[in-house]
Amino acid sequence: MKFLEFKKALKNKTIFNNSDIRKIAPTFHRKRLVDWQKAGYIIKIRNGYYCFKEQAEGEHFFWHMANQIYKPSYLSLTTALSYYNLTPEAVFTQSSISTLKTASFKTAYGNFEYKNTKPALFFGYRLIKLNGLTIKMAEPEKMILDYCYLIKPESIEHFKSLRIDCSAARKLIDFDKLDAYLSIYSSKIMNLRVKLFKTYLNA
Repeated sequence: MKFLEFKKALKNKTIFNNSDIRKIAPTFHRKRLVDWQKAGYIIKIRNGYYCFKEQAEGEHFFWHMANQIYKPSYLSLTTALSYYNLTPEAVFTQSSISTLKTASFKTAYGNFEYKNTKPALFFGYRLIKLNGLTIKMAEPEKMILDYCYLIKPESIEHFKSLRIDCSAARKLIDFDKLDAYLSIYSSKIMNLRVKLFKTYLNA
């Protein structure tokens, strides 16, 4: 299969993997992928995952990439804080939540980190359309709960270190929804951590 035929067959895929390739060409030889990488036609993101070079541009694509190379997952934690403009801190790793095991991938085009959560807690994300790409991003309320559950802040000083814009956060977060989501955890320690966060916002 020639490259232009290959590209046309995968035109609806922003990111493709070995399984996608086998569907369009069962006898495809993987050496061609190596040759096309050297020629600058495609980019290897991680083992078994690729994209066409001209697509790998902009933060929006890397958010979409984070969703695609480890499924199921959605962006949260510091990435979501940055997306909602709640912190001035630069984000160098795309942070996600997944029901798969905790994992991280360092690539030439960005670093990706995935933290494991229980299937029952895999909720509270929205589908965002940016530049024609669909991105799964935590809702503001779930972002806070993911942070409290997985990072385990134990003091107001921890939240201060994030330099969260308290005024913006109070406007953005639906506290009724936050409390409703919190009840799903049925956890006293989570109640305490969220209380710390609320205290920080109103300090």
